[in-house]
Amino acid sequence: MLELRPNCECCDRDLPPESPEAMICTFECTFCADCVANVLSHTCPNCGGGFVRRPVRPAAMLAKYPASARRVLKVEGCKPSRAA
Repeated sequence: MLELRPNCECCDRDLPPESPEAMICTFECTFCADCVANVLSHTCPNCGGGFVRRPVRPAAMLAKYPASARRVLKVEGCKPSRAA
């Protein structure tokens, strides 16, 4: 089950569970669509993978399986990914 992290790891923008702006990689690194496109060039700085839009958990399931409250933020700052 996806963790549904509450923020962008790059800019710390809030990304509620229903946000269409939340993007994830295969390791659930979570970034906003703006940072993915304009800072990261669509490549995860943590694992080098690509991004997809994070699915929205239906409200009934969100009540039973709530989103994470753990905020993850890159303390060293968010740097553009290097092309491999």
